[in-house]
Amino acid sequence: MQDKRFKIANREALIGVVLVLINFAIWFGFAYGLGNGDPKDYTYLFGFPAWFFYSCIAGTIFMIVLIWITIKLFFKDVSFSDEVDKE
Repeated sequence: MQDKRFKIANREALIGVVLVLINFAIWFGFAYGLGNGDPKDYTYLFGFPAWFFYSCIAGTIFMIVLIWITIKLFFKDVSFSDEVDKE
């Protein structure tokens, strides 16, 4: 019988990989989507080029909120002790 902690750990690791892929897609999409032109044609937000603002600043804030929500909804508190539940 496999310890249920491994199942939980594997699920949470997969969630972590999905979050990394979302972060990369956001960063890459905005950085190379909006930043792929002539720098003279860039639009600016708060003094930053729009591609930088959306990919690095807004993307980071979005990911922090998304990770916090994900941890609250999908992650479980797991004991590290060797005792196995008798359930």
